[in-house]
Amino acid sequence: MGHQQGSWMPPLLSDVICQCRSGDTQRGMDPGGEEPASAAPSKPVTTSKPVTTSNPEPTSNPAWPPGADPCGGPEQEHRLKVLFQVLDVNGDGGICVNDLSIGLKKLGVHRTEHELMKIVKAGDKDLDGQLDFGEFVHYLKDHEKKLRLVFKSLDKKNDGRIDSQEIMQSLRDLGVSISEEQAEKILKRIRRGHVVAPVRYMDKNGTMTIDWAEWRDYHLLHPAGNIPEIILYWKHSTIFDVGESLLVPDEFTAEEKKTGMWWRHLVAGGGAGAVSRTCTAPLDRLKVLMQVHASKSNSMHITGGFQQMIREGGVRSLWRGNGINVIKIAPESAIKFMAYEQMKRLIGSDQETLGITERLVAGSLAGVTSQSSIYPMEVLKTRLALRRTGQYSGIVHCAKHILQKEGVAAFYKGYVPNMLGIIPYAGIDLAVYETLKNYWLQRYATDSADPGVFVLLACGTTSSTCGQLSSYPLALVRTRMQAQATLEGGPQMSMSALFRHIVRTEGPLGLYRGLAPNFMKVIPSVSISYVVYESLKIRLGVQSK
Repeated sequence: MGHQQGSWMPPLLSDVICQCRSGDTQRGMDPGGEEPASAAPSKPVTTSKPVTTSNPEPTSNPAWPPGADPCGGPEQEHRLKVLFQVLDVNGDGGICVNDLSIGLKKLGVHRTEHELMKIVKAGDKDLDGQLDFGEFVHYLKDHEKKLRLVFKSLDKKNDGRIDSQEIMQSLRDLGVSISEEQAEKILKRIRRGHVVAPVRYMDKNGTMTIDWAEWRDYHLLHPAGNIPEIILYWKHSTIFDVGESLLVPDEFTAEEKKTGMWWRHLVAGGGAGAVSRTCTAPLDRLKVLMQVHASKSNSMHITGGFQQMIREGGVRSLWRGNGINVIKIAPESAIKFMAYEQMKRLIGSDQETLGITERLVAGSLAGVTSQSSIYPMEVLKTRLALRRTGQYSGIVHCAKHILQKEGVAAFYKGYVPNMLGIIPYAGIDLAVYETLKNYWLQRYATDSADPGVFVLLACGTTSSTCGQLSSYPLALVRTRMQAQATLEGGPQMSMSALFRHIVRTEGPLGLYRGLAPNFMKVIPSVSISYVVYESLKIRLGVQSK
């Protein structure tokens, strides 16, 4: 189906969610434009779930962009049924990927198979591979809310329109600088359609601005994963440094990679991690001591642990092991980022941003790669944290001593539990973060997709804490295995034997020794790293949101 340049959305698709009249629409006109009621097919709509369209949102909601108050009512339900029937090509009461492809092409809308699969996957609540009418309505309403939030985020002047200056400002906030000419191109021509269709324009009326209706009409049947602004506001960033390995790195846009902003973000994140780890190093060393030495007969507590460290080596001893902990940030981050980019290509994604499952797979594999590369430094960190005064003169002396006395294999003690801990850590961390993000967007997001500093910090802190809690027993066993050679007369046990030994002699709670100082450092680590991260971004020429 051909369209004139400057307009691409058929009347049937326009206003299917909110049949609002824009400021220049005359009263009494059909909100749907040219599509008469008689265009509805005669066959009934088959639904496998109850249709819930009887509770439209109030018609005066300040959260909506000007001219975008929803109407609802029988006309809205009728138009949704019409659209559903057009897309339900085989008339079986469900819309599958093939239906969407054929149905949208009839309407002159072309999407890739990957985009169509994302739409179905996002709305398919009962996992039957297709959308029934109830799922279809729910998906469109939920998707339109996300579009509305992005529109409000881009509408810096709050005048109900997005112009080239606002696009430039929004991209600058994300660390990408473009010219006004480039912004106008973005505004005018978003992407090319199918080879048989003319170029599609978002700015349909040629005003060089985008109002809410134009924005919504253009993006209505794009999958939610293709709204990069929402994702960029919610990047699970390296600013959430809790002294542990963040397994899923930031995702950077093509522009950020092209302009070199990505390495500035990585440098800022690495610097923030170094400062926050140094500030919380005493708690980190106390955690290691409690993991290795605490038991039922030696119930080391926080105050006593600090007193013991100071008594044995003075105040400076509180920072033993911190040097190697800071040094390993740079190689670990660099290897992880490169591995993550490669894993994204291997899993066949051509998207700048991945879904949660894809991120988990790519992040876990990248984590395994980076951890394998720098694991000897993890062993050195544990040995240096546990050393007695005068035992080693520094990192190199410690490494030589381990190599001479125990051999190369000693640098990989605890490797298996460390790798096994990656999946639960990354999986729960991501799942909790996504759950909290979606809850906030559904319940509290009104004027913008930007959640603000405190919400980001709270979500990041909570998700990282849950991830650590899930993998903590494996982390404790890893540390014990790394330290076994330092315990005089102690047995050299395997991972499974060490698990059984701890549970038998100390009970299940023995697997959580050192948990208190580990959690005590989370909030200060996140807070310090955020402040330093923002400061370094400014110094490196990356503007903050």
